[in-house]
Amino acid sequence: MDSAIHKYQALVETVRAGSISAAARKLTYSQSGVSRMIADLEREWGVRLLERGRKGVCLTANGEQVMPFVEAVCEDERRLRERVAEVAGAQSGSIVVGTFSSVATHVLPSVIERFQAGHAQVEFELRMGDYSEIESWVADGLVDLGFLPYPPQDPREDLAREVVLVDELLAVVPRGHELAAKERIRLDDLAREPFILLERGSDNEISPLFEQAGLEPQARLSTWDDYAIMSMVENGLGLSILPGLILTRCPYRIERRPLDPPVTRELAAVYRPGLLSTAARAFLDCLLDGAA
Repeated sequence: MDSAIHKYQALVETVRAGSISAAARKLTYSQSGVSRMIADLEREWGVRLLERGRKGVCLTANGEQVMPFVEAVCEDERRLRERVAEVAGAQSGSIVVGTFSSVATHVLPSVIERFQAGHAQVEFELRMGDYSEIESWVADGLVDLGFLPYPPQDPREDLAREVVLVDELLAVVPRGHELAAKERIRLDDLAREPFILLERGSDNEISPLFEQAGLEPQARLSTWDDYAIMSMVENGLGLSILPGLILTRCPYRIERRPLDPPVTRELAAVYRPGLLSTAARAFLDCLLDGAA
């Protein structure tokens, strides 16, 4: 491998980890070695890339301008190595997946286990993000494939998608709440109670449901964390609507009920057409076979 790639990887991992020591552990280099490689880049390019402080490191303004290109070079090098391995017939490489909590917890573990039974040398990296981040990672080639609920706000036409499963949105109430006596719960019932809103960055699947019904929830709290919402509902801080997938094996003392009328969403695997590695395509096929 070209020594320049080692330097680029050292910079990328240092920025991601927030410290030189953490990057050194990830790359199995010495701390001084990582520090020296970054210093070499700064000297060769004539710009300071990192601000170093007691709490770790962060990019300088110059570093922020060049970092996307450094990440792209590292990603292209990774894909090149995988393609060479595929041409040579090797069942190895890595698959980088952009995902969020419910898919990472309740979908991927069993699929990865099944896939690795026949592809033991393939490694996985899961990157957790909100919907807009995942979509950007896929479009920019930073992950091989990502998982997104569809339809998103503004779906990108340059990305392919394959539906993995259909997930139902469910009303969530504390045990003993009067609405728990109902088989189905209407949005207007929820709108009359304190409501906890599930939001991930700029992504919000729940508010549009109320807007389309001409209702406005009494949103007292909002968070991106599904499990925090379950705990808040359990403690009587409000009601909520959550995806059914995240409520699988729910550890909280709460009740879930279908909405009236029912609301579902499609969860899809998203990728750049024609650019999936052989390993990533095989993994996606394994996923779809299990969903069939």
